Amino acid sequence: MPPQLHLNIMADAFLALENGDVLQARSRSPGSAHGELVFTTSYCGYEESLTDPSYEEQVLTFTYPLIGNYGVNPNRFESNRVHPNAVIARQLTDSISNWLHTESIPAIDTLDTRELVIAIRNFGAMRCGIAAGKNATPEDAISELDKCPSMGEHSNIGSQVSVPQTVVHPNNGHRVSLIDCGVKKSITDSFLSRNVNLTILPYNASIDDVIDTSPDLLFISNGPGNPENFTDAISLVNTLAGELPIAGICLGQQIIALSLEGETEKMSFGHRGANQPVLDLSTNKVVMTTQNHGYMVSEPGELEISQINVNDGTSEGLSNNNLSIITRQYHPEAHPGPHDTLNFFDDVLSLI
Repeated sequence: MPPQLHLNIMADAFLALENGDVLQARSRSPGSAHGELVFTTSYCGYEESLTDPSYEEQVLTFTYPLIGNYGVNPNRFESNRVHPNAVIARQLTDSISNWLHTESIPAIDTLDTRELVIAIRNFGAMRCGIAAGKNATPEDAISELDKCPSMGEHSNIGSQVSVPQTVVHPNNGHRVSLIDCGVKKSITDSFLSRNVNLTILPYNASIDDVIDTSPDLLFISNGPGNPENFTDAISLVNTLAGELPIAGICLGQQIIALSLEGETEKMSFGHRGANQPVLDLSTNKVVMTTQNHGYMVSEPGELEISQINVNDGTSEGLSNNNLSIITRQYHPEAHPGPHDTLNFFDDVLSLI
């Protein structure tokens, strides 16, 4: 299919989509990039979203029309850098555009993000290419698109978001060993605020690395990409299940399920936003949750489904009481988002 160029404005940026469209836009931070095009429905929390390691190698579209209206505060960052390869919005303020420019992240606006989000919903999360700046051309964006692999092919994506070596946060409480597949700062803060002696290990830590930390509990973090590529973490959980309590969030849920004969699959356009309703099957209560994932657990294996998404029935919580395992697909730490599920970390520590 030949590209369809949408001539809407005097443009200095172009977005080439996998479905054959090429959209014009305004450059707010120059450069070229490619990645998987996804969208988030969050109204606020753009600093947290942009520094969330789970957006690594993606191009993030904000559905809310104005992004940057309360500035940029580093105290809200979830990691030490911006993770999406590029950023798209209806309108970006100067403050956020300047921040992205200093981070060398291409950013574009003044395009119809409603039309773009409908395309993602209809076609699914798709590969895209962006070219932004004074000399950008549609051909440049198409060239970037041609370079873009699918997310499932990023077999080493964990190395881009994980700590390179073990980090210890000493405390007097329970000893938790966290496998860092792209952990958010809010998750580590949630443990540290509970006086946990926290050891953060690389995504490819060995069984000996974990045993050397003498943990009371193993925790598998969130992160980007296809869970099947995190083979070391899958092997860890398989070996240690039944030997000590295990918990996980988001990618962590998927990894734990895969280690216990479960299955995962890629979703059409995923769940990304701060307004996802989740039903707890034991209490019959619904909570609002923050989510950011493109894969889901399709078969729980040795785990039981404890919570489901009200909108589409997908698995949101898994457990196995005999193995002392509890997981959540959403983000209980809720940065940004509602605080309905902050007690998850207390539930995790109660496994010990």
